[in-house]
Amino acid sequence: MIDPTPNEQAAMAAGGDAAGEYLESLARSDLATLSPAEWRQLIVVTGYCDTLRELAAQDRTRLDGMAERIPY
Repeated sequence: MIDPTPNEQAAMAAGGDAAGEYLESLARSDLATLSPAEWRQLIVVTGYCDTLRELAAQDRTRLDGMAERIPY
C-alpha cells in the first residue's frame, strides 16, 4: 500500500494484532502448516476492514459535529 492514511495504518496494526492472537491460539506461527479452514479463518479474523469501518464512522461523527459549528 502506497502512502497509507492514518486510519489504514491503524487498521493494519489492529489486523496484525488479531492475526497474531489467532495464530497464538493455534500454537503455530508457520502459515504453511495451516489447514485451508484455518487459513480462511486467519484471513477473516485479521480485522482490517472492521477497524477501518469503525475509524471511518468516528471520522464521520467528528465531521458531522464540525458542520454544526461552521457559521454560514
